[in-house]
Amino acid sequence: MRRATRSSERTRALVLVWAVAAAALAVAEPTRGRASEPLQSPSPEAAPARKISPALTPAQWLERMNRALTTGNYDGTFSHWHGGTVEMLRIIHRLQDGQVAERLVSLDGSGREFIRTGSSLACYLPDKRTVLVEQRPAEESLVGFPAVSSQAAGSYDIREVARMRLNRRDTHVISVAPRDEFRYGYRLWIDDSTAMPLKTQLCDTDGHVIEQLVFASLTMAARIPDSAFHPEVSTEGFQWLRNDAAPLAAAPAPATVWSALKLPPGFRMLLRSPQTLPGSAVPVDHLVFTDGLASVSVFVEIRTSGGAGQAPEVRSARVGSSSAFSTMVDGHKVTAVGEVPPATVRFIATQVKAEGPAAPDTTRP
Repeated sequence: MRRATRSSERTRALVLVWAVAAAALAVAEPTRGRASEPLQSPSPEAAPARKISPALTPAQWLERMNRALTTGNYDGTFSHWHGGTVEMLRIIHRLQDGQVAERLVSLDGSGREFIRTGSSLACYLPDKRTVLVEQRPAEESLVGFPAVSSQAAGSYDIREVARMRLNRRDTHVISVAPRDEFRYGYRLWIDDSTAMPLKTQLCDTDGHVIEQLVFASLTMAARIPDSAFHPEVSTEGFQWLRNDAAPLAAAPAPATVWSALKLPPGFRMLLRSPQTLPGSAVPVDHLVFTDGLASVSVFVEIRTSGGAGQAPEVRSARVGSSSAFSTMVDGHKVTAVGEVPPATVRFIATQVKAEGPAAPDTTRP
């Protein structure tokens, strides 16, 4: 549930996250306010489960959840607890004629809205009087609900740990527990009838909750009108910034290929591609590594000063569930960012090396 920071003085690695994934700001940067304790889970004895659908394995429940999140039409409000603060948000999702439309709205006064249609994303930021328009993968949701692939089976222990009532609905509580210290785990309360995740918890390696989403209301609709995806905020006098993908097609191939010599168990490279950051005409190398659930993005950029023999510039930061680590490798700044423990981004960043002349890219889908 994916992550940036308000302070411009924080690590530049987190600024890169804003540049390439600005939509995540609504989830990872809650409105500042009085710190709040995590919402408490209902007791299993609070209410007996009612009629439950035919028995499915935990992996099958996760598959049903993924399908519901990506193909369903729904409108819901949820609380997001993160770093001691709570924000209320509204998510509207529609799949119509093969195209996904999504709208995420902060309900706590900032007025921020994030609207995507297919691969086009518009971020309305009233507090900055700015609208940022960019391209992102069409399958990438505005809310980072976990999507578990078959690759993750070897790195996580996936099991159903309880059945209970939540918001007057029958749910299956699925635990996705990591087998080592390189990744976080999840607990998910999956609705028996709709397969929607009514509650999700991201847990650290000790099982402590570090992030939580809980739906307060949720409606599954047969049809959602186009008007539901229009912003409420007035953009008069706003600055419009565009970060379109078109310049990438004309970008020259990089002189070298970067990859990781070694990865944490279960991780593999998902893609390698150039990435243009706002305000820069020179693309950086963008690598993505995944274990089938968690992912780490690595950005490699040329530094105009310094080089071999220069003392490595090492920075690390942690904001809620997101970790970042950057260092210098052969005159290049290497930054790893992900919703993983700090040790994981450090491990991957320090293993990234240049392999030699670029070859045709076969890792991009």
